[in-house]
Amino acid sequence: MKRGTSGKGRVVVVTGANEGIGYHTSAALLERGYRVAGFDVDGEGFEALEDAYPDHARYHRCDVTVDGDVQSAVDAVVAEWGRIDVLLNNAAVFSFGSVEDRSLDDTRREFEVNYFGYLRAIRAVLPQMRKQGGGIVHCVSSGVGSTGHPGLSGYASSKAAIEALVRSLRLELRHEPISVTLMYPPATNTRSAARLGYPSYAVKEPAEVGRKLAAKIESTGPVVAADWSTRLGMAVMDRFPSLVERGTARFVTEDGVSLGRVEG
Repeated sequence: MKRGTSGKGRVVVVTGANEGIGYHTSAALLERGYRVAGFDVDGEGFEALEDAYPDHARYHRCDVTVDGDVQSAVDAVVAEWGRIDVLLNNAAVFSFGSVEDRSLDDTRREFEVNYFGYLRAIRAVLPQMRKQGGGIVHCVSSGVGSTGHPGLSGYASSKAAIEALVRSLRLELRHEPISVTLMYPPATNTRSAARLGYPSYAVKEPAEVGRKLAAKIESTGPVVAADWSTRLGMAVMDRFPSLVERGTARFVTEDGVSLGRVEG
C-alpha cells in the first residue's frame, strides 16, 4: 500500500477499530502516514493492517468497559510511541427492542460501551495530552441522540449523553490546548446497523465513511460532520421532526415496535 505523508507520524488511538467505521478510518489514516493504535476486544481485522503497516499500526486488546484494559492500552501506546495526538472514540453497541421488551441490562451494556467506554478513554488520554502540550478527542455520535429512534432507546440515550459530555468537557478545557468534538458519520452500512434494514440509498459504505472521517481527523470545531450532506441531513431532521416519524414508521406497529421487521 502507498503511504501518504499528511499524518507525519502523529499518533491516533481508535476504539472499536476491528471492523466497520473504526477499521476503515484506521486504514485511511495509515494511508495518510499516521501511526494508529487500534483498541478492540477482537483484533482479527485490525491485525491485517498491522501486517500491511508494521511500523505504523498496533493492535491492543482492550475492552472499553474495563478500566484496567483502557489504561493499560493507553500506557502501552505511550511507552512505544511517546505520545497520543488524537483519540477517536468510536466503539459502540446497540440492541433493538421496545422500552417495555428491553431489559435494564441491555441498556446498561449500551451505556457501559457507548458512554462510559468513551469516558474511560478520555480520562486515560488527558494526562498525556496535557503533558505533551495538546491533543484532539473525537467522540463519534449519531443524529438519533437528538431525534430519537423507535427500538433504539438505549443507543439513542447513550448518544445524547455523549453530546452532553462533550459540551461539558469543552467548557472545562476551554483554557487548555485540547479540543473535544462531536463527530457525525452518515448512516453507515455496518454489520450491526445492517440489521435495521434501511434501503441501500439511505446508507453509506464503511470504507467511504472511513475515508471521510480520516480526512477530518485534525478538525477541532465543536461539531465535525463527515461531509456536507451529513450536516444538511442533521439540520433538516432537527428542523422537521415529522420527517423522523415518517422515516422510522416501518419500525412501529399499533402495538409498538416491530422486531420482526428488523430481524427480517
